[in-house]
Amino acid sequence: MDSRLQPYEDKMKKAYEFLETEYAAIRAGRANPHVLDKLRVDYYGTPTPIQQVGNVTVPEARIIQIAPWEKSLLKEIEKAIQMSDIGINPTNDGNVIRLVFPELTEERRKDLVKEVRKKAEDGKVAVRNIRRDGNDAFKKLAKTEVSEDEIKQLEDELQKLTDKFIKDIDALMESKSKEILTV
Repeated sequence: MDSRLQPYEDKMKKAYEFLETEYAAIRAGRANPHVLDKLRVDYYGTPTPIQQVGNVTVPEARIIQIAPWEKSLLKEIEKAIQMSDIGINPTNDGNVIRLVFPELTEERRKDLVKEVRKKAEDGKVAVRNIRRDGNDAFKKLAKTEVSEDEIKQLEDELQKLTDKFIKDIDALMESKSKEILTV
């Protein structure tokens, strides 16, 4: 592959990986500790990820348990979860915090699938924008030292890369949708 395509492939890969992390945060009926990834608690004046101030476990399929290393953090963690968009009220027994995930209703599953499709569409738009940027850069090369045949070849290669990533995004979307709809 032409080295001039490498930066665009890297950017497309980043767009795909970003979509993967977005999907990891979408809960599909089972308790997934990744829903806590974006949450921060105030730990001695520093916003710190919950996973770094306590032990996060999944003792049962629909329960996340957070055991902070310092009891003083219980209230902070509880507050962070309540302020977040997780939509689950934490229970605090004085030692650990539990998040009990309710079974997803059919309607909620369909809403989540819509969200998954929208995120996939955003990912595809990002990939197409990267392709456009690449094609623009190749056209600028044409004004200098590169032949039109070479430009055409670069554009074809970039299109193949784009098609590959769009296909990968579609496959990721389908598998996440299937995971959500599986009761």
